[in-house]
Formats: sequence, C-alpha cells, structure tokens
Amino acid sequence: MNFRVKKIILLLLAAALVFGASRMQQLLDQDRDALGLTRATALKNAPPMLAFTTVALGGFRGLISNFLWIRANDLQQDDKFFEAAQLADWITELEPTYAPVWVFQGWNMAYNISVKFKDFPDRWRWVERGISLLRDDGLRYNPNSVDIYRELAWFFQHKMGQNLDDANMYYKQQWADEMEPFFGPNGTNIDLMLNPPDAAARTNLVRFREDFKMDPAFVAKVNAEYGPFDWRLPEAHAIYWAALGLERAAENPGKVKADDLIKLQRVIYQSMLQAFHHGRIILDPLTHVYSLGPNLELIPNVNKAYETMMAEDPSMRENIATAHRNFLRDAVYFLYVNDRMAEARKWFKYLGEKYPNKPIIDGQPDSLPKNVTLDEYAVAVVQIDIGETSQERVTSAVQGLLTRAYYNLVTGQDDRYENYRRLATLVYESYTSKTSKFGGDKRIPLPPFNDLNRVVVNQLLNPQQGMPFAARAVLRTQLGLPAESAATNAPAPVTVPNAVENVSTNSAATNPPAD
Repeated sequence: MNFRVKKIILLLLAAALVFGASRMQQLLDQDRDALGLTRATALKNAPPMLAFTTVALGGFRGLISNFLWIRANDLQQDDKFFEAAQLADWITELEPTYAPVWVFQGWNMAYNISVKFKDFPDRWRWVERGISLLRDDGLRYNPNSVDIYRELAWFFQHKMGQNLDDANMYYKQQWADEMEPFFGPNGTNIDLMLNPPDAAARTNLVRFREDFKMDPAFVAKVNAEYGPFDWRLPEAHAIYWAALGLERAAENPGKVKADDLIKLQRVIYQSMLQAFHHGRIILDPLTHVYSLGPNLELIPNVNKAYETMMAEDPSMRENIATAHRNFLRDAVYFLYVNDRMAEARKWFKYLGEKYPNKPIIDGQPDSLPKNVTLDEYAVAVVQIDIGETSQERVTSAVQGLLTRAYYNLVTGQDDRYENYRRLATLVYESYTSKTSKFGGDKRIPLPPFNDLNRVVVNQLLNPQQGMPFAARAVLRTQLGLPAESAATNAPAPVTVPNAVENVSTNSAATNPPAD
C-alpha cells in the first residue's frame, strides 16, 4: 500500500473520529443540560459587557470567580458587607448562571447591609434592592432556580412580613403604597390588571409586568387557589413567588430535588398562616395610620393547607397536627371577637371533632371540647394572658377590651363594638365567679363594671390625653353625650353622665360616624 492511499485512509479515519466525537459531545451536552450541570449556557439578552466577559475569559472565569468567592466569604466573616457585595457583583458577571451567588448577594443586601443604617428609608432601599436583584437579574439568568425563588419569597415572608426588624411596618407601608395603583385601595381588585378599562390602567399593566416582573394571570391563579389576599401586603407576594417556583420546577422535573420543593411548599403554608393572622390593612380614617388585622376569609384555605401537609408528610404529621390545632383555636377566637358567630360555632365544632381528646385551653387538662362552651373558650383565651385571679391584670384587660370596643364604635364597626363590650363583660363576670369561690376575698375584688366603663370613656374623651377631636366628637354623638364645649380644652377630666354607665351591648348607634 503506497503512501498516498495510507494518507487518504488516515484522513477518512480522522474525519470519522471527529464526527463521532462531535456526536458524542452533543449527547453529553444534552445530558449535562438535563441534569442541570451546564454552567456555560448561552446568555439571552445579556448586557454587552457581560456577554463579552463570559465569552472572552472562557474556562478561566471559573477560576477567577472561585478566588473572588473565597475572598467574599472572608470579607463577610469580617463584617465587611459592602466590600463583599462588590465582589459578589463581580462574581455574578463572571458566573451569571451560578445561582448561589445571587442568593448570597440578595440576602447580604436585604439583611446585613440594610441594618447598618438607622433611618428606615435607607434600610428600605437596601431591602428593595435585594428583592429586585433576585427578581430582575437572578431569575433572568436562572429562570428555573428553586433556590432563587425560595429566597425571593423568603424576603417577603420573613424580612417584610414578620416583625423581627423594627422597620417592618415601614417596609409594609412602602410596599402597600407601591402596590395600591395596581390592585386598588383594598388590594383585592385583580380584575383591574386582567381587564384594564382605560389607557391609564393599560399603562399600569405594562409597568406591573416590566418593573415587578409579575403576571396578572398567575396572580389570579394564586389568589383563587390560596387566597383571597390583600395584594398590598408581602405575604401574598411570598406565596406568588414560591408558587411560581413550584410551577417552574414542574416544567423541569429532572433538575429539581424533592427537598427543594419542600422549601417552596413551606413558604406557601407559613405565609398563608401569617396572612391569616395579619393579612388585612386597617386604615384609621381619623389618623390615617396603618395597622394590621386578621384576614378571616383565609380560614378555609389555611385549614385545607394543613390537611394537605399532614397527608403529604406522614413523618411530620404529629407536629403539623399541633400547629393545625393552634390555628383552629385562633380562628375560632378571631371569628368570635369579630361577631361572626355562625362561623365561630362551625369551626369550634370542627375543632372538637378533629381533636376531641385534646384540651383547648392551655393549662386546663379537663378542657376537652365537649366540656367547654364557645363563650367559655373566648373568655379563657383572654385570661390565659392575664392570669385567672390577678386583679390588676384583669382590670387592665377589661379596660383594654372596652377601649377597643369604643374605637370600633368610632370607626363605624358597630358589630365589633358590641362583641368587644360583651367580651369585656364576660371576662369581668368570669373573674367575679372564680373569686367568689374563695369566699369573696376582699383583697382581690374588681371595681364595679360601670366604674371601669366610666374611667375608659373619661380617658377617651379627655382633650389632653384621649382621642383626637374628630374622634371625640363621633364618640360623643354615638353615646348620646352633649357636644364638647370650649371649657373641656382644660386638662381637667370630662364628667361622664350616668347614662353612659349602663350602656348595654345592644346600644351601639346604627348610624356610622362621619369621616
């Protein structure tokens, strides 16, 4: 065989080997992508500098990012958060598909850097920056990262939703102000986004999609499945991002671990419980101050979530059942004080059927559901915190309940006024009944109920220390008292007519107060 023939054969063999290697590389790339091992996938819509960096450095960018990552961790340990944040920013440019660095940098901004500032607006800028970093950039390059979805949802649930940060109410109010244009003054008008009625609403929709990266159709889906929510509050957004992470995971099952899905599911369940406890904004029409109250409409879905958790995770069933029972006890009490008696009775019955052998009053082993009435349970909830035979604490609790009753009366919530006043009466009578067992001990008597009531009304109507003038005027009208005179501007206490002493639980005025 001459040299020419050998050369041709070798060239053909080399071509065949190159072709086979290319086919094998394609198969390897497919397997790497299916297993989530690809770190050098092509970036879509990346800024020019980032695209150039990832291509020009090639495999060396991994070595550089490793060195920067080690250095960033060292700086983090030394509480040099700003320097660590800068290094982390460089790492994201070198390895934009490496999800942990996005999680680290977002968490660093929202938690570590934010608390270095005393002023709440400065803190809020860093918290919001951490959120936008994960939402706008992290998910842009890692659209299927369960860790980024979980961390983003956690910021809403924990950093903004809970009260561990003393600026948490400021965060909530800032977020509510940002979301109100999209969901209306009650935070529930999702149809405003689904069917924008005019040009202004359509412009809002574009901003909602582009600035907040949210899909109104998915908002509606989340609200229908887990809600209804007030979308001005952070818990709704925690559930949105966790649910979206679950949906992305379902689209790529080969790239997700079961434990990763549990993280997202827990965020949803925990956020639902938080939204139940404080998922309703109460705006005082007189002072325009925000406060939070329970979202009682969530009770059926929160209960369903607990039932689902117990069915899906038998190993944790006992712990989940304890949390479920505590939730049901809270639900019954919240419904009771909000004068939703039919629902309170329904869930009280359900609590007894679900946990018939578990006491429902802490510290009273014999308080099985069959042995306790709904009224007795509601009174006991108050007395758990105040002590059964503490005169001072019971006096304070009765006056506190009366105060809340009159504030509800002023704001036009007559049913809540009646129920808080009735609860104050029940607490008073329960204490009197318990102390009578000790032979009417003279050391621990309560003042007469009418005297307690008179003190509360006097305090609320005091121009120097009580309600604002507009609220005092409304309360006087509701209680049938004469209008406030100029003489009451002095710090002397207001004299309350005897007629107020015996205001019954059915005496709330039917006309709502003027704004």
